[in-house]
Amino acid sequence: MSSSAGLPVNRTRPRDRKRRIQEAAAAAFARSGYHAVGMQDIADAVGISAPALYRHFPNKYALFVTTAFALVRQLIDATADAAEQPIETATDARAALDELLDDVIATTIDLRTIGGIYRWEGRYLERDDRERLTAEFRMLRERFEEPHRLYRSDIDEHERRLIVLAALSVVASVTAHRTVVAMRSLRALLKEAAWRMLDIDPTVASSVPAAGDLLEQRDTASGRREQLVDTAIRLFAERGYNEVTIEDLAVEVDLTPSGVYRHFDGKPAVLLAACDRAAVSLERAMLHVRESSLTSDEALRRLCRAYVDHSFRNLALMRIYFSELGNLAPEDQRRLRAMQRAHVADWTALLQAVRPELGGREAAVLVHAGFSVITDQMPLLAERDDAAAARLAGFVEAVLGI
Repeated sequence: MSSSAGLPVNRTRPRDRKRRIQEAAAAAFARSGYHAVGMQDIADAVGISAPALYRHFPNKYALFVTTAFALVRQLIDATADAAEQPIETATDARAALDELLDDVIATTIDLRTIGGIYRWEGRYLERDDRERLTAEFRMLRERFEEPHRLYRSDIDEHERRLIVLAALSVVASVTAHRTVVAMRSLRALLKEAAWRMLDIDPTVASSVPAAGDLLEQRDTASGRREQLVDTAIRLFAERGYNEVTIEDLAVEVDLTPSGVYRHFDGKPAVLLAACDRAAVSLERAMLHVRESSLTSDEALRRLCRAYVDHSFRNLALMRIYFSELGNLAPEDQRRLRAMQRAHVADWTALLQAVRPELGGREAAVLVHAGFSVITDQMPLLAERDDAAAARLAGFVEAVLGI
């Protein structure tokens, strides 16, 4: 009989438990959003009890903040060596940029399944934390701007900032989709597209005119139901879907809550109406472009401009269309995601017609990168006028390689 019989078992916690908690939390937040994830969900994913989780993090917000900073810190750490390389000539600068891109691309691909957490941080981080996180990303951006300043001394600092951010958006785009491409091909695609941005002439804009009637114009006098949808789009974009109540919507449109329910069964129905609006308008724009263009090249360039014009006019709508679908019923999510995939497939087919050397998955990666550049650039523009739209469409053309 063992001499240790009857003695209490000495159970030790895994040394990497905190890391495993952060990884599980990042995956959950990226997949479902901040509000849809509970501490019990994370505890279950790690295989521990909720009390054990609370020994590491006092609440969900603390875990969310820790996770967000841990991810950006990995990007900062990955680029540290390249950022310290001495730069004296334009050739040195180009080599430094190339190394920085390699580091950011490799790290972002490693974080691909959890990088989507940054879709949510802007609305759910408290002000001080948001400012600290912004400072971390600014450090990353400045690590690119410094060598780019010597490599491209011909452009001003505002243009440089937009160009560097666009290159980073290209890389970050892989966290927003799950297109499967061989690792070597994926790295090459992202790097080539990012270099097209770093090398772009910022004064060159798309020659395609404003989309005009390519996009459906809604009747602004379409009644209280559309007024509710318009209000919901604005509030959901500002605060996040989960922070807005039916009472908030009612107050904004001078109705009682019961008045809102005469038009919609509940808040998910309002969100669904908003997402349907985005999906239908994009689909109609695609059909119009394809039917009225003589060549695939013309159609693709017109589509770039139409998408930018649509995004400029519907900034809040596009924000919730790509970030709030997780709050819909599963069947509605499936339908809308199928529409999104069909829309990307139409873009992909056009891009392959213009660039037949690309496979379907490779073309889809570039299409998503173009969307990412539009989404990330829009809030940075002081003016969203015709000149800004033409310039941003030119950025997308460069990302696509056309």
